[in-house]
Amino acid sequence: MGDVARTGTGTSAGDPVAELQALREVVAGPLADIARRFSRLLSDRWPHRALVIYTLECTGRPRKVAGERDIVERVTIAELEALKASVALGEHMVGHARLAGAQRWVWAVRDREDTLLVLFPRRRTEPAGPSALAAVFGLVATSIRQQVAQASPDYLAESRAASSERTRATAELTAAHEAALTGILSTLRSARLDDQGARSAAADAASKALVALRARRDADRNLSEEAPEAAFQRLRQEVDPLLRHREVAAEFVPPDDGGGPLPGEVAYGARALTHDIAVALTAQSDVERLRVAWECDSATLVVDVRDQSGGVLDATGLRRTLEGRAHTLDAGLEVESVPGWGNRVAVRLPLAPPAPQAEQKLPADLNRREREVLALVAAGKRNRAIAQELGVAESTVKFHISAVLKKLGVATRGEAAVLGLRAGIAAAPPR
Repeated sequence: MGDVARTGTGTSAGDPVAELQALREVVAGPLADIARRFSRLLSDRWPHRALVIYTLECTGRPRKVAGERDIVERVTIAELEALKASVALGEHMVGHARLAGAQRWVWAVRDREDTLLVLFPRRRTEPAGPSALAAVFGLVATSIRQQVAQASPDYLAESRAASSERTRATAELTAAHEAALTGILSTLRSARLDDQGARSAAADAASKALVALRARRDADRNLSEEAPEAAFQRLRQEVDPLLRHREVAAEFVPPDDGGGPLPGEVAYGARALTHDIAVALTAQSDVERLRVAWECDSATLVVDVRDQSGGVLDATGLRRTLEGRAHTLDAGLEVESVPGWGNRVAVRLPLAPPAPQAEQKLPADLNRREREVLALVAAGKRNRAIAQELGVAESTVKFHISAVLKKLGVATRGEAAVLGLRAGIAAAPPR
């Protein structure tokens, strides 16, 4: 382990215990900040200007980035897809790739589960110990997949906020470009203009640009949304082995074809909720049969799971398991248990995120520092990261969070984060 990574966080080189602890800090923190933590871990052994993790597991933010903004803010999904296609699963590459609008020297690792790491080294060299780099990244990639699969409230809140921001920005950009290109085409096609050849060439170029723009919009949508039928089939592949192992007969009822696409966070949340419901219901010793159904229309996805059993269920415990995710997604939750008949659990998930509310909806007595802390909590940061960001002691952060929870009238930081996101509160850019 001593040859795997030497961290920039004060650990001594070659100390395996310290290095394992540093790696634990990377995988244990909030998903939204994992790229920056990973970048710090790698900085001594693999010096780099920027780092990008590209994973289709995170539909809201498939790019996790850290480092120089003129690189990470310009790297596109299309560029990352092209790079990933050139690297075999479980392999790495060293060389030039077109990223951030230019040919750049990179180290790239494609994990065997299809997550991509790209490092932009400070010098045009071979990486020291590429197998060690791939091994460390494999652990980080596994952590990302597990966090997404579990669909924690923190992940869902971050993903929902990202999806809303992304959808709005994409719609605005597409509308502006479409209007500009359509106006250019109208002018160029006017019979009153001279120079037919130049006009024809310009019209052709504008038409191609318009087609490319719409194709880019559709590709971006495909990365951030799932078809209901495909999402349900992924669920079935996850749940079916569990039911077979417990020798429970199962009926899977997929959604009709007529429903619209599911936002990524809704698809992941629905699968995680359905999985946990199935686990809870089949834990009963007398369960004979389970029916798992999804129903979807343009506004709502309904998860409906029923069993044939004696109807004895720890409904309070199940609610406690499900409520964090359900609350984050503004979902309605019903748990019914009828002795002698069976149990039914239904979750109604709205597809559209709630409309942002004006910030004045937050309590008026929330002071400036408390708003800063709330914004960082809503961004998925933990107490230590908030303390570092604000330059205060961790105990001070705890004090502010306690005050925020009290003023918002909530019991957990997850609930506070949701209220902050709904109010449109946002953290300032990193210093």
